[in-house]
Amino acid sequence: MRIEATITDPPNLQELSRHGRRLDEIGFDTILFTEAGHDPFLPAMTLAEHTERTQLGTGIAIAFPRSPFVTAQIAWDLQRYTGGRFLLGLGTQVKGHNERRYSTPWPSPPGPRLREYILCLRAIFETFQTGARPEFVGEHYQFTLDSPFFNPGPNPDGGRVPLYVSAVNRYNCCLAGELCDGIRMHPLNTARYIEEVIRPAVSEGARKAGRELSEIDFAVNPFVITGEDAEALAQSRELIRRHISFYAATRAYSGVMDLHGWGKEAAALVRLSTQGRWDDMPALVTDEMLDELAVSGSLEELPAKLEERFAGLVTSINLVFGPPYAELQERQRGMFESLEPIMQALKQI
Repeated sequence: MRIEATITDPPNLQELSRHGRRLDEIGFDTILFTEAGHDPFLPAMTLAEHTERTQLGTGIAIAFPRSPFVTAQIAWDLQRYTGGRFLLGLGTQVKGHNERRYSTPWPSPPGPRLREYILCLRAIFETFQTGARPEFVGEHYQFTLDSPFFNPGPNPDGGRVPLYVSAVNRYNCCLAGELCDGIRMHPLNTARYIEEVIRPAVSEGARKAGRELSEIDFAVNPFVITGEDAEALAQSRELIRRHISFYAATRAYSGVMDLHGWGKEAAALVRLSTQGRWDDMPALVTDEMLDELAVSGSLEELPAKLEERFAGLVTSINLVFGPPYAELQERQRGMFESLEPIMQALKQI
């Protein structure tokens, strides 16, 4: 099992560098950066200098606000500066965020546009690496112009940037199996949904491309409820309940809720979110839902709990803990010392 970590909201470059170095020393396979309140590419550039072994990646970057060429340039440079350790993770986000936050037109449906985006990226990477004539023309994107002045040239560590997509629904899961190196699953997820929906769809895409399922990394990003004592565990539980209420109010993720018979709760959460009643939403997330959507236990219990939940279904686990980064600063050293043996146990799953 590959073990990943996500760094969110580092207060400054010094803390980011220190945090990344320690994760690298402990043995995490990948450090990821999300596109929420901050750019997901800039931290990878910083840690390229302060880590030696760990892969660095976006988990995930929003695709459509950036043209394929803009994304390709950033990813190509990071692949060069990290010595071949960069992973590019892309996702679509949802209609409202694209249109109202990023001022980006929303295609309907978005899946075919994302597929074309990935094909265009691959074409650009090929031109960068080999000098091949740019001839990609699609419905949404084209890459037909290049010159030596604008071509960064081949990467000494190889021209293939590993590419992941974030996927919940069937089309993007198939896309991951057909064209990508891995799939990054949303935290609002269950083992049952992975087994009954995600893996069959990824397998279908892989068959279409003549690929083996073993070529694709199934990266799960579970909600984890943990703490140093009962009080901390209870606080983490309520924080994760709030997170779940937020994500479950997104219509694009309704498939997970519907599979488990939680459609009424999801519809109620959507109504409350449109009314701005965020503080009323966690009460609709029952303990049954919380226990199905999150893994709960002390740090020492987590390896066994995660193995029980995900063994045979995933190949990478991303550890994202309840307390935000800022709250961990005062006890990072103790946390890291606790994580080291736990992480090694997780690698044996």
